[in-house]
Amino acid sequence: MRALTAKGAATRQRIVAGAALLMREHGPANVGLDDIRAATATSKSQLFHYFADGKADLLLAVATYEAEQVLAEQQPMLGDLTSWPKWEAWRLRVIERYDAQRQKCPLTALTAQLGMANPAVREIITDLYERWHAHIAAGVRALRESGEIGAGVDADDAATEILTAITGGATLLQATDRISYLEVSLRQAIDGLRRPPE
Repeated sequence: MRALTAKGAATRQRIVAGAALLMREHGPANVGLDDIRAATATSKSQLFHYFADGKADLLLAVATYEAEQVLAEQQPMLGDLTSWPKWEAWRLRVIERYDAQRQKCPLTALTAQLGMANPAVREIITDLYERWHAHIAAGVRALRESGEIGAGVDADDAATEILTAITGGATLLQATDRISYLEVSLRQAIDGLRRPPE
């Protein structure tokens, strides 16, 4: 995509945010370009100016937006995992977020619509998980450096375990509508940091 002016970038972002809201309410499959045009007061020419391939391009843009929202909704906690109280505040934020959306995860709906075989979709999801993992690993290192956990705790391995607990618990939540899977898996993964290595 060519570089946009500040005004153009703002217009594109407004369209994406408006489309995301509609898709959250009705599901990506049930929202057409005419719906998005009406909701965002956008002309057909404007829409295709910013999204040349139409809905396919727009769906990818909304998926990128929703991936960003996953991390944004965990801030400022996620970016400051430097003490146990801050870890607990973050854990509660994660539970709260998934409890609120339950089976209506907008990013999951979008990736299902676009297909995980799409390289652009895989790139969006991979980037999300890599950035999420990096935040958690930084938090583990902060605990290690302050002496809150053992010096031998591997930050990357611990972050992988915690992120897997979140995504696994979230998947089971979507399948069963039971938040307990996420609550238990995330609590156990974080508590594992406190245990000395065997």
